Amino acid sequence: MAALDGLTVVLVGIAWECAHAAPPEVSFPQSRLLLVLDRLGRVPSSQLATAMGVNASSVTRLADRLQALGYVARGRSPGNRSVVTLEVTEAGHEIVARMLERRHAALGTLLDKLPPAQRQAAAEAARDRKS
Repeated sequence: MAALDGLTVVLVGIAWECAHAAPPEVSFPQSRLLLVLDRLGRVPSSQLATAMGVNASSVTRLADRLQALGYVARGRSPGNRSVVTLEVTEAGHEIVARMLERRHAALGTLLDKLPPAQRQAAAEAARDRKS
């Protein structure tokens, strides 16, 4: 369990570092919204809130700022005009690409430093947490 706790600390550090690939005006929670929304594609804001594990009002506040910066676009659902949708803009996709590039590099560096037995243990711990 201590190994998993240590790995968690390292992974949170990597997430924090990756968020710094975003412009300084984009906060850590906003960068997380961009990453999740980029993975989901255009979705209702309520679905994004569920995926992020936050309240819809939190998504609204985060999206307001990201929209003002040009990284997120709001729209309406074609099937129900009362449903607000969100999607990442091209500028937002560029930020996400930089964050993911930094994340992949950091994870690769971390894994390269681990002895094979620890690398295997980390992979097993990650699989166990998924199930």
